[in-house]
Amino acid sequence: MEIALKPHPQLGVYTALLFSNSRILVTQAEQLLRLTSAPPHGTTAGPSREGTFAPVLLLLALLLAGGCSSRKDYHAQADKEAYGILGRKEQALFGKTNAFTITTPFSAREPKDIRWEELLNARKGGGGRTVVKLDEALALAVAHNRQYQFRKETLYLAALTLTGERHEFAKRPFASLGAGVVRDGDWRVDGSGSLGFSQLLQSGGTVSATLANDLLRYFTGDPRRSVVSVMSLNFSQPLLRGAGADVVAETLRQGEREVIYDLRAFALFQQTFAVDIATTYYRLLQRKDTVRNAYNNYTKLVTIRELLEAQWQADRRARFEVDQARQEELKGKSAYISAVETYQTALDTFKITLGLPLGVELALDDNVLEDLKKTGLLAVATSEDAAFAAAVEHKLDLLNEIDRFEDSKRKIVVAADGLKANLTFVSGVSLGNDAVNYSKFDVSHYSANAGLQLDLPFDRLLQRNAYRATLISFERTLRSLALTLDTSRDAVRQGLRNLEQLQQTYAIQTNALALADQRVNASGILLQAGRAQIRDQLEAQTAQVQAQNAVTQVLVDYLAARLKFLVDVGALRTEGERWWLREQALPGATTPPLQRKPDASADAVAPPEKIFGN
Repeated sequence: MEIALKPHPQLGVYTALLFSNSRILVTQAEQLLRLTSAPPHGTTAGPSREGTFAPVLLLLALLLAGGCSSRKDYHAQADKEAYGILGRKEQALFGKTNAFTITTPFSAREPKDIRWEELLNARKGGGGRTVVKLDEALALAVAHNRQYQFRKETLYLAALTLTGERHEFAKRPFASLGAGVVRDGDWRVDGSGSLGFSQLLQSGGTVSATLANDLLRYFTGDPRRSVVSVMSLNFSQPLLRGAGADVVAETLRQGEREVIYDLRAFALFQQTFAVDIATTYYRLLQRKDTVRNAYNNYTKLVTIRELLEAQWQADRRARFEVDQARQEELKGKSAYISAVETYQTALDTFKITLGLPLGVELALDDNVLEDLKKTGLLAVATSEDAAFAAAVEHKLDLLNEIDRFEDSKRKIVVAADGLKANLTFVSGVSLGNDAVNYSKFDVSHYSANAGLQLDLPFDRLLQRNAYRATLISFERTLRSLALTLDTSRDAVRQGLRNLEQLQQTYAIQTNALALADQRVNASGILLQAGRAQIRDQLEAQTAQVQAQNAVTQVLVDYLAARLKFLVDVGALRTEGERWWLREQALPGATTPPLQRKPDASADAVAPPEKIFGN
């Protein structure tokens, strides 16, 4: 259905705007036309074989000069635009920017020049023994970890996708050229070219401007009647379906928000990644401590066995006691060998996490564990309600879930728009010239059109289904948000409970270690005097090793639980030195702290009735 109307009131504005923006293209085209139409100095116009291809070649040169770039140029342009997007949004989101780049040692090289043997050779050499501190391990992981690089590239690709979505609403130049030789009775050269741009407006409208040139040069005959030039402007604007920025710009709006979501997700990944590296480092130190304890236990068992053998030879001990001591010695040796193997396996896994070849001899800094032992259990003094409120306001993945809930509401509006009729205003203006001097247009001779096109909504089954699906998707998103909130609160609650339990365990194990040390010393004196049974000494020795390992383990467990809790409430800050051993501000801090002293009584245990609320 088409209804003739007067030209759109904004048509003149769009015309002036577009042709002012395209003045460079038009000027270049006019210069080209003058060159191709004017005869050489000192000659008269007429057919010429030498000039036959001049218009085509000059137009081709113009198009290639404006549209050709090298691969490196495209690479640099993509990086500049994507990094710029990430930098500006990161500054707006977090108030700071990082030196973000996805460049690797292989990025500057041609892929064809990279051979797989390089990777193999890098994994052959040992390279000597290297002591890596915790902060150095974090830096190595950031630089070489494969998962970290993958997440950076994912963030980059999100920004790169946004450049394409922004480009949909940019002025998009286009140019084309066709040329060929045709024989239709006589040979002739046939060529055509067009130059212009189009733009999609956020209102849903589309504008385009085109300068077209059809060139037909015969080897014989009058070339003047073979030249046609057209300059045109077209404008269309939806008035019902697909009209308005709320609908048309939704894809762009969602793309902008997706980059923010990916920035938050990457920032959360950085936090959890740093916590994982620090925790793994301490777990390895814990295993080293277990290896040392196992070795010390083994050497003590050897000493006990040698003492009993001497006492047996002096008829002060029975043979079965010597055999019992030898049996425990073999168990101790086996435990030590197993502890060494477990540590070495875990260390190799850590090398892979850091992105290092397994051939690298890596050693850890024992002072890191000593610092933790000196620091002890850092208090986490806050209430469940205050911690959950902080998580809702600061935890990055929870913020993303809340914002995605808002996104689902907009999707309903967009889907509902598809149910409307399609009424579009269309208009156009064109100027043409087929005279000899076709570089000039007579603006008094133009053609124009304006009207409405109506597409009645008789068939909207697919649109109906899409609308109904968005309503279902909205309710799913609603339930997902409710589950995320419950999960977040549960994480806060479990985190506080776990910290409380570990504090109690630390007090118990510290007391247990003190008692075990006393037992070992007392039974050792009695054993040398021949006044104690070997079983007492062996049991005391076993209890001492278990208590030593348990104290170290609970220290590391508490550190890991505390860092995880800080992530869960959005309070972790990884800036500065030794951030893993630094007090961090918590919302709703309470006093006194929850931490217990190492000598706290283990008898203060709540009865089941109090726990169950009976």
